[in-house]
Amino acid sequence: MLYWTIVFLVVAIIAGILGFAGIAAAAAGIAKLLFFIFIVLFLVSLITHLSRHSV
Repeated sequence: MLYWTIVFLVVAIIAGILGFAGIAAAAAGIAKLLFFIFIVLFLVSLITHLSRHSV
C-alpha cells in the first residue's frame, strides 16, 4: 500500500510540474488517503503484535 502511495505522489508531482492541476489534486488526494489507511493498518498491526508477545 505504501508503494501505491508513493506512485500517486510521484504522479501528482509530475502532473503539477506539467500544469495539470486537476490531475495533480486528484492524485495527491488519493496519495493522502492511501497514506492514512497505511498508517492506521500499521498501528493496528503493531498493537496486535505487541499485545500477543507481551503475554
